[in-house]
Amino acid sequence: MTIIVDDAGSGDLLFGVVIGAYREETSEFKYDLIDVRFYQDLFCKKEYLQEASRVTSRLVAAFNPKPEEEIHVCQGCIFDVAVADLQKVHGEERVTRVKVTGEAQRLVEIAYLDEIRNLGYEPLAERDEKRAKSFFHMMRWLKANPAMLKYAKTGWPRLKRYRMFKPFHQEEGYSAVCSECGSPCEVPFKPDPHRSVFCQACWKKRKGGKNRNAAK
Repeated sequence: MTIIVDDAGSGDLLFGVVIGAYREETSEFKYDLIDVRFYQDLFCKKEYLQEASRVTSRLVAAFNPKPEEEIHVCQGCIFDVAVADLQKVHGEERVTRVKVTGEAQRLVEIAYLDEIRNLGYEPLAERDEKRAKSFFHMMRWLKANPAMLKYAKTGWPRLKRYRMFKPFHQEEGYSAVCSECGSPCEVPFKPDPHRSVFCQACWKKRKGGKNRNAAK
């Protein structure tokens, strides 16, 4: 007996991630979701890894695995924490990383496609072969349906290059005291106590002065 765990959607712009578990011998299939919020404000904290572990553990437990039953988990990094946690419960010899193919992969992919179709989006037929094309297809759909941005993985750092996602990537500000005028200010970097920090007005004055001196 073998339980196979796979995911779908982790590399897609839309929706969260589907995690599915499949028992080969009985063709039983169950799936659950990592909510998209783990790929938004929480993404930088990598809390989706812990959530992936919680979801995976629930799915495996729902199968009530037999003492001798093996658990095969996809090699994707999304399962790094999940595998370690499963091994603590079921033993290292029973929980192994594999490249998932066949029916388990197909069913998890279908579950993900059903979820994004429920949003009103129709995926490209060739999305598996043309991932880049699929990404931009999803992005154009979001541009045409901005209200659906709440279902996008807006926390991805690479998205800040696109105007549509810039509001989700505001730089964090740090409180400081200007070394020139002594006024409180906010800077986009963590202040170094051994280096001078300038407010925006004083920085412009200093920068302007340097430019004038360079022109002489």
